[in-house]
Amino acid sequence: MTGAEREVWGRHFARIQELFAEGRIILVGPTLGEKNTGICVFEAEDEAAARALMDADPAIAEGFATGELRPFKVSLLRGA
Repeated sequence: MTGAEREVWGRHFARIQELFAEGRIILVGPTLGEKNTGICVFEAEDEAAARALMDADPAIAEGFATGELRPFKVSLLRGA
């Protein structure tokens, strides 16, 4: 990983930590396997707000990663 990549991924994770502390992120983490991907489940007011949150991520905004926005509906939740 280059210095520029380390720097942007560091800002990416710092932003995720801030959003989590604010209560906006429900869960987040990398997938494990051959491809480095991640999943972030968060709450947003509407699709435009969700897209803005995703697109503002430094790794996405600066072209180090791509984001894919998908709606999600909980069908089963342990403890609920």
